[in-house]
Amino acid sequence: MEMNRRGFLSGAAAAGLPQAERPNILLFCTDQQRYDTIAALGNPHIRTPHLDRLVNQGAAFTNAYCQTPICTPSRASFLTGCYASTLHVNRNGNEYFPAHLTPRLLSRILNSAGYDCGLVGKFHLSSSYKRVEPRLDDGYRLYEWSHAPRADWPVERNAYLRWLREQGVDFTRAYGARQFPDRPAEFNAGIAARHHEAYWCAETAARWVEGGLRKPWFLTINTYAPHPPFHPPPEFLERMEPSRMPLPLWGPREKENQARLARVDFQSTPRDPSTYPSRYMKAAYYAQVEFVDDCLGKVLAAIERGGQRDNTLILFTSDHGESLGDHGLTHKGCRFYEGLSHVPLLISWPGRIRAGLRSPALVELTDLVPTLLDALGLKTPAYVQGKSLWPVLSGKTDPGRHRAFVRGEYHDALDLPDGTHANMLRNERYKLVYYHGHPGGELYDLEKDPEEFHNLWDEPRQQALKLDMTQQLFDAVMLAADAGQPRIGPY
Repeated sequence: MEMNRRGFLSGAAAAGLPQAERPNILLFCTDQQRYDTIAALGNPHIRTPHLDRLVNQGAAFTNAYCQTPICTPSRASFLTGCYASTLHVNRNGNEYFPAHLTPRLLSRILNSAGYDCGLVGKFHLSSSYKRVEPRLDDGYRLYEWSHAPRADWPVERNAYLRWLREQGVDFTRAYGARQFPDRPAEFNAGIAARHHEAYWCAETAARWVEGGLRKPWFLTINTYAPHPPFHPPPEFLERMEPSRMPLPLWGPREKENQARLARVDFQSTPRDPSTYPSRYMKAAYYAQVEFVDDCLGKVLAAIERGGQRDNTLILFTSDHGESLGDHGLTHKGCRFYEGLSHVPLLISWPGRIRAGLRSPALVELTDLVPTLLDALGLKTPAYVQGKSLWPVLSGKTDPGRHRAFVRGEYHDALDLPDGTHANMLRNERYKLVYYHGHPGGELYDLEKDPEEFHNLWDEPRQQALKLDMTQQLFDAVMLAADAGQPRIGPY
């Protein structure tokens, strides 16, 4: 396959697997879903039968990490295979996604390779604040855009709100119509399941799968759930028993640890989980995950009804996690704790990926683009910074090894006072976080301290380790720097 000077795919993108052998591809991406929210992977407090089925039918990567724990930079990263800092797409609220980068989008690449592409749900490569996100030259033929399940967008330009209007439903009146008096308002019910944005995503996708897309197809489903507010459909909230939920992680030195990071940007301030109804929060969040799982099941059923399952490669992930009370924090911001930077990653393709494969290898979401291109026999562009997982998925390499380390970054990603910059490096045992311009950092031994309670940053015996990991992190950051304009000559 030919490449132009910028490393973009050219008209020769139709190389690779013959058209008749190319699988359909489903990319199902939730918003703000933690890695530890799948029953089959060890959570006894949640029911996720459809995610469990994907775990058992394909591969589960149990150490997958997003590259920025914030929506827009994370999505820009895993949809291009590049770090957000390399792309200069570091913030939520960006005015635009750079036009010259649109050829790097996975949907553009697959469209050039002959795929019929569709998107339903959010995209969030630029700001949707008080406006509809501008449409890109994204390669999608079918495009049903929504964002958060709210009523503050023009109905004509928000596909979810248009759908509600067609159902004769007023969002404002329907939201919260059924409440539970025994649950706090902040963790109570939202809109009914049959009127929810995630349900609309599933219904729209199912309709396309059964007749709206031409083969081979690439379908992106981006639900807003389980992103806050923690207001799941009442049908799912009533199934949850908050008293059975474990408390969020709160270590003996948590106040001291978080006080050191008080100026670092975050969407919440630390508070002891025992001082507020944190079990109700967790129950509501898990109810949202269970609802998303149910919606995934509707899409899987449509694929199976059409006899397409054996030739559909399914990829399930999330853009980042949710703090969910761990370390006293809720929502997201500049931290790299496991609940926020560690995400689910499931990949299934019957007959091509060994069923039941569970890989503990370190994986980045930058690896998704080269993995899919590799699976299709397409050459990975030179600009891609991810590393293909296809050798692991196809049984050619050790499923326990992929990367020596994963990296995360945060560069003024939220509109908060400090405008924090930070970088994270996590190897097989340790995690180091460097907050630029701040006196302290974080260093955890994940083997001995998986809850990340004991910060080793200042411990004398760990200074050699800290220096070594800091140098490794500095090298990784600099080697990912954007080289700038294409070179056309020696001078």
